[in-house]
Amino acid sequence: MVAHGEIHVVHRGGNKINFRETVITNDSRFLLCASGESVKVYSSSSEECVHDLQGHTDLVSGIVRNPSNHLQVYSCSADGTVRLWDFTDGILIKTFIIGYPIYSIYISENHGGVVFVVVPMANDKSSELFQLVAVHLPLSGDQEVEARELSAVLCDVSPSGAASFGRKGEYIAAVKGLQLEVFFFKKQKSHRFFLKSGNKKGAKNAFTCVSCHPKEDCIATGHEDGKIRLWRNFNQKKEYTYSTLHWHHGAVNTLQFTPEGTNLLSGGIESVLVQWHYTQENQKDFLPRLGGAITHIAVSPDGSLFCTSHSDNKITIIQSCVKVSAIIQGLVKGEGVRTDLTIDPRSKALVLNGKPGHLQFYSLHRDKLLYNLDIVQQEYIHEEGLDQFEVVKAAFDTRGNWLATVEERTQKGSELEINLKLWAYDEQTQSFMLNTTVTAPHEDQITAMCFSPSPETTMLVTISFDGHFKAWLLADHSDTKEGACWSCDFVGGYHHLKPGCCCFSADGSLLAVGFQEVVTVWSPSWELLTTLSQPPGAIRDLCFGRLSCSKYLLGTSTKNQLCCWNLLTCSLEWSTPVDVSLLQADPLSENMAAFCSQSGCSDLFVFKPGEPRPLYSQKALCTGKVQRAVFAPRDQMLESCEEHAQWLNRSQLYFFTQHMDLMTFSTKTEEDRLLASSKRLMVDDSVAVTPFYLLLGKHRQQQEALTNPMAERIQLPQGSIAIKELLYTPAHVLPSASFLCSMFVRSLLISSSSASEEKEPVEEEMESEEEDSEGEAELRDARQDLGGSAAWGPGEELGAPALTKAQERELRRVKHFDHSWLSSVLEC
Repeated sequence: MVAHGEIHVVHRGGNKINFRETVITNDSRFLLCASGESVKVYSSSSEECVHDLQGHTDLVSGIVRNPSNHLQVYSCSADGTVRLWDFTDGILIKTFIIGYPIYSIYISENHGGVVFVVVPMANDKSSELFQLVAVHLPLSGDQEVEARELSAVLCDVSPSGAASFGRKGEYIAAVKGLQLEVFFFKKQKSHRFFLKSGNKKGAKNAFTCVSCHPKEDCIATGHEDGKIRLWRNFNQKKEYTYSTLHWHHGAVNTLQFTPEGTNLLSGGIESVLVQWHYTQENQKDFLPRLGGAITHIAVSPDGSLFCTSHSDNKITIIQSCVKVSAIIQGLVKGEGVRTDLTIDPRSKALVLNGKPGHLQFYSLHRDKLLYNLDIVQQEYIHEEGLDQFEVVKAAFDTRGNWLATVEERTQKGSELEINLKLWAYDEQTQSFMLNTTVTAPHEDQITAMCFSPSPETTMLVTISFDGHFKAWLLADHSDTKEGACWSCDFVGGYHHLKPGCCCFSADGSLLAVGFQEVVTVWSPSWELLTTLSQPPGAIRDLCFGRLSCSKYLLGTSTKNQLCCWNLLTCSLEWSTPVDVSLLQADPLSENMAAFCSQSGCSDLFVFKPGEPRPLYSQKALCTGKVQRAVFAPRDQMLESCEEHAQWLNRSQLYFFTQHMDLMTFSTKTEEDRLLASSKRLMVDDSVAVTPFYLLLGKHRQQQEALTNPMAERIQLPQGSIAIKELLYTPAHVLPSASFLCSMFVRSLLISSSSASEEKEPVEEEMESEEEDSEGEAELRDARQDLGGSAAWGPGEELGAPALTKAQERELRRVKHFDHSWLSSVLEC
């Protein structure tokens, strides 16, 4: 995290949830996964994130259950700590400081108070040699404890977690390269087994994963050629045997035995979960078409639930290898972002290319995928070297009614295939429906496209390396059966130069198109108004100014120049020599963000085109170049007093780093607002409340303020002990309902002793009620019984409105009911 004054650069959503194996709780209600610098707790039924366990300062590299407490988990991180969490309440219990970067963690029931972690052999993150060590966790009441008692178990292991305990912790097996090593704890010695790199049949024998049978001496290993080997008799170094299973055509990415050892699960690039029967190795079951390649498999302690992690940042929850019950989808990053980062004007979701052939709509505020839109509408085949359509461009109009996409496919020995598709938003389905498909809209690759923000017409402009830009206009035929359709309205060019970028002004009255080193400005009637030149170098990006800076046009070039033209004078206003890799305009203000590359790092400058001094600057923002960024509008405007932070009041800037990490900027004002919102659910300690008051108290206070604004707040009585025990005690420790029935019913009844001790009403009150009937006198007695030991006058009854005649008759009728049935309930 980078800090600059009160502005911090932080991860905000979009982290990997498939980095390490998922952990399923004992009751199968929750699953936990490592997500960046935090641990996320998801509900296995609703797919919602229940808790976000934050505390680590570096990447979380592993999670394991605490064998001695089923409500706790351990997590490890590259920050050199192991942390103990209560995942039901989201509380950090204890932090153990190891002092070395940790890359994996393992635990066994037979080794109490000990965790096994993978650390570098040298105290350096750049080290390429790793070892498995046993860490003895000291017993201490402090929240932070140093755990310095380390003992080496295995040397030269893989940091990715290729190790497994066998026979309830009697031994541990680890694989790396062509070596399988088994360490026996009782004998305190290890056996190593090696395989040849290959044979005449072209086999690739390198180990990829390992899993040990929970009850028998059997070790399953996966290999790069798709084979699975079952090792037995490995306690004898020279008399070991193994059998081979083969179904996967690619590398076996993960293996996992079920808790009873009856089945072995495997997964790979085929995105098929294979279940091998342990006693009948030739029999196997399949669960196909799970999405991306399977990277990890997790099994619940009771064996009723499986979880598969996939290469497209997804977790699939499966019920006993029969059916998929839930899917938790993270932000799909893939190898890169082909489309620009865009914001859906309707849902305010981040839109970019996701899984092959799709656009993903990702909520930045909820850190959750909203839905995927199938653009290509073809089945994707998971096979290397196969050319398939990919989504490369996407753009929305200002109202979010139309979406334009471009898909491409390049085949060897054939021409480039391009499809331009226009999608209309459907109010009924709350999604985009395909309206028009244009095959081969250009003769070469489309480099950019944008919608006109003008409210009068709906227009899309595309530019291509074929030397032309085209304007596509929406024609409304609502009076006919055809409906709305798109057609090409204009084709333009400039001296056979190749256009590289385009941009509309904020009101849609001007269109700027960059043709190599020349910027052309066009009117809505497609008249060339002017041309703008600049120092040598092709135009890389163009942006119009907004609001008070709308008279400016900014552009970047390949010769490390940032230029600003004044459109009123058609002259160069200013220029500066800087290598701008990305220029982004805030649609809600005059601010612009320029990401610059220098010395292998990216710098950020936020400025207004008409002011010489930048509003904000940050050196060494991240390593590498920032290629994609976007301003996202805020749900609630911030009120920052600091001048250098006011550019974040209306919009929030998101960007992707070179390593595909989604980053954003956070201010102290925003953090204080989040902290204040989390405290709204806290109840004032000075008010005695019952559990029902937590639900109805706010509504009750509003009614009292309306009826009697000047009345003092009346202290509410304490709730009964029985009700508190029922509502506050965890369900798993409560006695049976039949045992609690009598105690709960008694707590609802009014004791006879309190009624006998009540004071007689004063004579003035009785005289004022002499004209009442006998039934009305009984009603007053009932009111006094409900009032407890205090004698309230007619105007002092908590400000409650007087009963109507019908309500009084109903109360008298209820009073004469026979309540003797309650005694039989109490005797149960």
